[in-house]
Amino acid sequence: MNFFKRTETSGNKTSDIRRKGCLLCLLAISTMLGACSSIVDKHVEWETVEPEQYPMISAVGYAPIATQRGQTDTEKMLMAVKASKLEAYRELAEQVYGQRLSGEQSISNLVIDNEVLKASVDGVIRGAEVVKSYPVGEDTYATELSLDMQRVYDIYLTMAKPKRIRAVKYY
Repeated sequence: MNFFKRTETSGNKTSDIRRKGCLLCLLAISTMLGACSSIVDKHVEWETVEPEQYPMISAVGYAPIATQRGQTDTEKMLMAVKASKLEAYRELAEQVYGQRLSGEQSISNLVIDNEVLKASVDGVIRGAEVVKSYPVGEDTYATELSLDMQRVYDIYLTMAKPKRIRAVKYY
C-alpha cells in the first residue's frame, strides 16, 4: 500500500484520508518519542558564579545655571546641581545598559522630506556615589559619579543569586 501515491483525479477522497492518517500517525509517534526522553529523573545542583574582576565606571553630568527655573541665583544653582546629577546618572545608565535609537524618514519625490532620530536610555542604577559637584566657569555646574561594579554585584546578590550547574545526578 502506498500512502503517498498521487492520484490524477482531483476529487479522490480516499487518497486524502490516507495522507491525513499517515501524517497523524507520524505526529503521534514523534510525540511519544519526545515524551520518553522527559521521563528520566534527575537532580541538578547549582552554584553561584562570580566575575574575575569588576570595573569602575564613572560619569560626569553638566547643567547650565542661568536656564534653570528659580527666582534667585541660589535657587537656580541648586536646580543646576540636581540637573547635573541626573545627567550623570543618565550617562551611567547609558554605559551600563546602552542607548536605544529609533529613526524615521519620509521621502517625497525622491527627496527626504522629514527625518526624525530619537534616543532613549532606560535602566536602574544602584550603588553609585557622588564623587564631587562643582561649578565650571561662570554658568555651568558639573557632578561626577562613580559606580563600583563590585558593589553593584553585591547588591545584585541580595536580590537574585546567579547560578550555574555544579552537578547533575540521574536516577
